[in-house]
Amino acid sequence: MSGSGPQTGGPARQGASVPAEHRPRRKLRLWEAWALSVGMMGPTLAMGLNGAGVAGAVGTAVPLVFLLGLLGVALVGYGFWRLTRHISHAGSVYALAGSTIGPRAGFFGGFALLGTYLAFLACTLAATGVFVHAFLAALGIGNSGPWIVISLIAAVGVTVLNSRDTRITARALLLIEGVGILAMLVLSAVVLVRVGAGSAPRGQSFGLSPFTTGGHSASAIVSATVFAFLSWAGFEACTSLGEETAEPRRNIPRALVGSIVLTGILYVGVMFAETLGFGTDRHGVAAFASAESALSTLAGQYIGTWFALVIAFTAAAAAFAGALSSLAAASRLCFALARDGFGPSRLARTHPRTHAPVPALRTTGVIGVLLCAAVWAAGTGAFDAYYWFATVGVLCLLVAYAVAGAGVIAFTLSGRGRIPRWEVVVPVAAIAYLVFVFTEQSTGQQAPYSYFPWIAGAWCLAGAAIVVLAPERAQRIGDSLRAEAADTEPADTEPADAEPAPADQTPGAPSPQPAQPSGLSS
Repeated sequence: MSGSGPQTGGPARQGASVPAEHRPRRKLRLWEAWALSVGMMGPTLAMGLNGAGVAGAVGTAVPLVFLLGLLGVALVGYGFWRLTRHISHAGSVYALAGSTIGPRAGFFGGFALLGTYLAFLACTLAATGVFVHAFLAALGIGNSGPWIVISLIAAVGVTVLNSRDTRITARALLLIEGVGILAMLVLSAVVLVRVGAGSAPRGQSFGLSPFTTGGHSASAIVSATVFAFLSWAGFEACTSLGEETAEPRRNIPRALVGSIVLTGILYVGVMFAETLGFGTDRHGVAAFASAESALSTLAGQYIGTWFALVIAFTAAAAAFAGALSSLAAASRLCFALARDGFGPSRLARTHPRTHAPVPALRTTGVIGVLLCAAVWAAGTGAFDAYYWFATVGVLCLLVAYAVAGAGVIAFTLSGRGRIPRWEVVVPVAAIAYLVFVFTEQSTGQQAPYSYFPWIAGAWCLAGAAIVVLAPERAQRIGDSLRAEAADTEPADTEPADAEPAPADQTPGAPSPQPAQPSGLSS
């Protein structure tokens, strides 16, 4: 992102060096970058909604499925961890693939990711409508108006917050998700204590059977990991803050690892508590599989109605936090693309005081509202709108993840990052798993879900058509990425796996300039 430059600053062009006044201003700390990924994943929503689908497929083996899902997302996360140790950019996959494979692949991956973030923005705005209505209904307020009104208010709120200093956004995300996570931990502890003490509502018993297959086949268990994998969707959001985070090639990889590992521990632990809380018998499995909000249901059974209201409020707040982080990530990707010549140049401008990409924020915010308004006008409920947009977004995300994985393979084989070549098996396995997840999400679906792979495919193909039919745009993108790499590389800290300087090097002597990425050709 542009740093302290005036609002008239535009994109770098034709490979010219990025002016000093348009360079990023490093200001975010590790935990603030981490907060954006946590906000995008929305663990409160994931734990309240995603376990039911897994329980319906594999019964009591829900925690085991989430443990295996953690392994799957770790394969994908490896690629982002490797590349962000060398590349820091607001464009996320756009720059990671563009700097390793080439500008065409970078634009294709970035365009797919932009579709994800826009769809996630629309789905979280719709989710805000769902959970605010549910919370108001729990308070006895039955007629709270159409859900699109709540979504519109939420869109204005997330746009205003994101237009302020980025640290305000990060702290708001941390506060909201922190409260939700704390409530989940309290509920999980109460459930486990009561089950262990034999005072559960139906006499549910404690045991480790949820970490076994429960008689289900290995193929059924692996297929169910798709539901679990989706709970981590958006873990890479912090990479879009690569130009705003202090020591990005150290802190962004740490934020990535932290977001995956910490939420993984949380997901497995909470799912274990939910499975035991409902019970491991046939009645408990059926209740878990049919629960619209597992956390709210258990809160009412194990603690009381008042705590169910707390969970309902945290769910509404978490949906708002998801919209906040989705808009932040979408606007920065839109900003990065516009800076490099794709889209109106005004989208590459930043506010002179807050340094936020305000035009890009407003544009992506309006797109999110229009998407919600379109399905609302067609008579679609907020709950359906949430799942529809989430499905389209995830399908685009799988494509973007695969492009990033291909970038890791190219980067490893090129030898530029001094990565042992045997490690190429990790991104290869990640791409294979992504293909599996995409296939599971695309086949055997009933309408309208059978349409969504075509919608996601059309969006991704549009991105491919742009770079194929306009090769000069790919050249401009490559030139811009070269210029940005040349300006930001010396200013950053060394990559974590850079070799130390020779012992006899004179202090203060100029270091050799890093080689330009060879993949940046049209």
